[in-house]
Amino acid sequence: MQRGRIVIETGCHSAIREMPGRYKFVGLLLILCGLFSCNKKNNPAPQAAAVAVSEIRAAPTPITLFEEYAAQTEAVETVEIRARVGGILERQAFKDGARVEAGDLLFVIDQQTYISALAQARANLAQAQASYLNSRQILARSRPLLAALAISQQEMDAAIARERVDAAAVEAGKAQVQQAQLNLGYTTIRAPRSGLISRALIKPGGLVNASTTLLTTLYSVDPMYVSFTVGEQKLEGLLRQYKAGSTNEAAPPIRIKLADGSDYQYGGKLDFVDAAVDPRNGTLPVRLVVPNPDGTLRSGQFVRAIVAKPANPAAILLPQKAVQELQGKYSVFVVGPDNKAVYRDISASIRSGNDWVVEQGVKPGELVIVEGTGKLRPGMPVKPVLAAGTGN
Repeated sequence: MQRGRIVIETGCHSAIREMPGRYKFVGLLLILCGLFSCNKKNNPAPQAAAVAVSEIRAAPTPITLFEEYAAQTEAVETVEIRARVGGILERQAFKDGARVEAGDLLFVIDQQTYISALAQARANLAQAQASYLNSRQILARSRPLLAALAISQQEMDAAIARERVDAAAVEAGKAQVQQAQLNLGYTTIRAPRSGLISRALIKPGGLVNASTTLLTTLYSVDPMYVSFTVGEQKLEGLLRQYKAGSTNEAAPPIRIKLADGSDYQYGGKLDFVDAAVDPRNGTLPVRLVVPNPDGTLRSGQFVRAIVAKPANPAAILLPQKAVQELQGKYSVFVVGPDNKAVYRDISASIRSGNDWVVEQGVKPGELVIVEGTGKLRPGMPVKPVLAAGTGN
């Protein structure tokens, strides 16, 4: 080394620079960086080992998708049981929540007042009938007397009028007796139809007001309505099914799923589609009719209606574990031609069981990685193995 000159020789190059003393340190750093770069070129980094992954081959599969709607059951007939006469409730003849048949006794209202009213009406009728008989007899005797000029025409007219008044009184008496009989019959309240009856809202000893007091409610059981709403976007497909179902018994089934997730054993048929769309939320009320012979469904129960959509003959299905979801976006890794992982965005918004239905992003025949995706990065070499239970 000479004064004011630094000479360094390496296997890559020789750097001889003459510089003032204050630049010696900077020059040393530059030369060391060059040495490091030279060594790096002579010793390239080892290539990453291939990651073992499982793959499946995407293949078109015919499937039928289903649309779920939140629904609620409704009795075909709901009857509010009210009394037609007032009084003190004397007896409840059913058990709350029991099944009743048409004509079964439900309630009895105190009858004494109405028995007395019927007796009074009958007595009034008997009195009117007696007066009518007397007036008829008087009229019959007056006719020959008028012919003999024994009575005046005025007296004859009075006899005729009296007979007619008494005849009307008899008819009024008969009507009063009939009304009293009806009121007495109304004290006995019977089931107008078969069904399930709710709890009694008035207990024996309570006061019942005519036509206003709700005693209980009776619900029909079989069949049952299932009502839900459909958005405008899905209306046309449902209307096509409705038209097909009205003439074709082989229309797609509409299944019912209970609140616990189990399937109801009977399917429903589209029975009613409302005439107008609700402009506030863009929905249309629709209704199914569902058999309910065992009484499994109860009115007001929340269920889900499963409506079949048109079949897709060439759907791409991928297992849920093969699809990554991040902030509402979906992606997969596919195996490239050089056995490297290729990142792919896909469009998938519908599930079929444990699989995603891929709408865009994967083509038939491509190899999709289903296991080992957590260790992958785009461009990494992979060692694919066909997943168990899949074909080529």
